[in-house]
Amino acid sequence: MPNKVSYRYIKRIGDAVTASLLLILFWWCIVVLIIIASIDTKSYGVFKQTRIGRYKVRFTIFKIKTINSGGKTSKIGAFLRRSKLDELPQLLNVLQGEMSCVGPRPDIPGFADKLKGKEEIILSVRPGITGPATLYFRNEEVLLATQQDPKQYNATVIWPKKISLNVKYVEELSFKKDIYYLGNTFLKL
Repeated sequence: MPNKVSYRYIKRIGDAVTASLLLILFWWCIVVLIIIASIDTKSYGVFKQTRIGRYKVRFTIFKIKTINSGGKTSKIGAFLRRSKLDELPQLLNVLQGEMSCVGPRPDIPGFADKLKGKEEIILSVRPGITGPATLYFRNEEVLLATQQDPKQYNATVIWPKKISLNVKYVEELSFKKDIYYLGNTFLKL
């Protein structure tokens, strides 16, 4: 494992450079997706939500809106979620230093607050756009749709597995693993 201090500084610089380059390359795509989502959902096409970040600091996450006014995921929204294109605006969160390209996904208040003991190590790093739990549960919505009680399944199966994967990620921080997770994320788009 790299020296934690140098790892974090180098990772932050890498995140800022990566987010800047991707925003330069894909700003037009984000604007087009916001316009499409605005038409599709009949509301402003950016979804904002409070999430818990590093050291339990709250921040506002940005995504392309995928749910219409009736609370249903639209066909376009389903495609955006499947392709992960709805996550592109989070590059702004990375650029602002609230998130990283790779790390545990940031949770909403109510979930992150349940972390206890060893699990709290997850909150010692910036949350990521992608990471081990993101890849492991890539098809989480499909999996939940097959369950009789999706909330119960999430609480008893998915949430504990995500915690386990994220704790292991933080305990074994490495540039090699970060590159692996980034590469696999792009390969599975």
